[in-house]
Amino acid sequence: MRLLLIEDDDRIAGPLTEGLGRYGFTVDRARTGAAGLADTADTPDLVLLDLGLPDMDGLDVCRSLRARSAIPIIMITARGEEADRVAGLELGADDYMAKPFGVRELVARIRAVTRRTGALPAAPAGPDATAIPAVAPAPQQLGLLQIDRRTRQVRVGGREVALSPREFDLLAYLAQDPGAVHSRQQIMDAVWDPHFFGPTKTLDAHVAALRRKLGDPGWVTTARGVGFRLTVPGDPPPEAVR
Repeated sequence: MRLLLIEDDDRIAGPLTEGLGRYGFTVDRARTGAAGLADTADTPDLVLLDLGLPDMDGLDVCRSLRARSAIPIIMITARGEEADRVAGLELGADDYMAKPFGVRELVARIRAVTRRTGALPAAPAGPDATAIPAVAPAPQQLGLLQIDRRTRQVRVGGREVALSPREFDLLAYLAQDPGAVHSRQQIMDAVWDPHFFGPTKTLDAHVAALRRKLGDPGWVTTARGVGFRLTVPGDPPPEAVR
């Protein structure tokens, strides 16, 4: 699997490239945002993107990449604030890691992202597998919301909504049983990975981004102390969780 690392700091890029190489990854490196955008013309399997680049903000690089490609993107940055994570995820990043982090954690994130985005073959389904159907005979319609799992397209009132791969997986998972409450751990296991190492705030950032993109926070409601559910705004509220 070939990765593109967009990172200007040799002290980080060198050990990271070496460490990922031990896990069987081939790592190409770009030191600037412009060079990284040029290198993606060769279509790497995944991009590791630093935000603090010398020539441009990594968020702008992410925006440009996502405008022309669905290539998986993991942001790796010293910016750990929630606002930065939300901004990165809303622009289309599939995951966000705050420095410092270990190579083993990064490898786990890479494998999880590639499984979710289809860059690697999916593991055989087992008794604990929580499947988001890869193929659906027809789009699912929930009020004004339409979810087409075959094409991975979402529309609200006929307007197409651009979601990142992870946001789509989150929406599709909740839509499997509209109105049902899914615990935070159930969602993390299904949409991320049972061995996900990151903070659960990653889920909150994705939920916030999904609410904004769907245009009404009522689409994804919170069951306090439990998790989240997908609801149709304007429908009678479900019974309180006891």
